Amino acid sequence: MSTTSTAPSTRDGVARTVGRVWLGLTLAFAGTTHLTVARQEFQAQVPSWVPLDHDLVVLASGVVEITLGLALTFAPRRWRPWVGAAAALFFVAIFPGNVAQYLEQKDGFGLDTDAKRLARLPFQLVLVLWSLWSTGAWRAFRAHRAALAARPGDGR
Repeated sequence: MSTTSTAPSTRDGVARTVGRVWLGLTLAFAGTTHLTVARQEFQAQVPSWVPLDHDLVVLASGVVEITLGLALTFAPRRWRPWVGAAAALFFVAIFPGNVAQYLEQKDGFGLDTDAKRLARLPFQLVLVLWSLWSTGAWRAFRAHRAALAARPGDGR
């Protein structure tokens, strides 16, 4: 029998907690700026093909960001994987706006060259992975898949 534990270490737990809370507070802050001082800047990220009023899109995404930020920060442990998955999906959903900002050459948040706009794109993947890691969503998904695979006669 192995003596190594598969339980997360205390250091790992602290790192995840700090990462989750930092991401949550950052999202809540960014969402607040959607509603206040940075509305014009965020409109640069709304693709021209979106058939809704761009200010409405910025306001709605701000409310979603505040909600996700607060949930990341304060959700009970059992809900954190779900919140992490929701945050990751949100980051995937807004990625076309980042691509559109690059393709449409829209300035915003100091992204005033194609090189800067292009360099920003990979960081969306970092946010997706950060959401999944810091909330334990990645680990919960793997554990769920392992449990399904271990069920006798399931055929999956």
